[in-house]
Amino acid sequence: ETLTRVIEARAKATSIQATPELINNPEAFNKFQQAQGEISSALSRLMVVAEKYPELKANQAFRDLRVTLEGTENRITVARNEYIGTVQAYNVLARSFPTNITAKVFSYKVKPTFTVQNEAQISQPPAVDFSTPAAPAGSK
Repeated sequence: ETLTRVIEARAKATSIQATPELINNPEAFNKFQQAQGEISSALSRLMVVAEKYPELKANQAFRDLRVTLEGTENRITVARNEYIGTVQAYNVLARSFPTNITAKVFSYKVKPTFTVQNEAQISQPPAVDFSTPAAPAGSK
């Protein structure tokens, strides 16, 4: 079930392309933000499930999946930060003199920055310990 949610969240998040039209459509932008939040939440649940099942952690396929997911999270973070930086630069330009005059003439409005509803929750990585428990003393 958790893996299915991760796959569905990934498909939903990657189906929405960040385009200039997305920024101008508040409803579409909200869907984009929700999709990004869902994938982060689903990945956190997957890591918690993995912590509960040591044999899953030892599986090579799961280790490969974990590396792929880490790479995906990193790419999402980089893209999110680039987007936020670009929007901030645009908003400063649209508000600063003399470019604010041009912005008013051509009706350039300040754009919303990217936020996630549960940002505090998803910014904290789940506590995951991938170490295997030590064998009891005296066992072979």
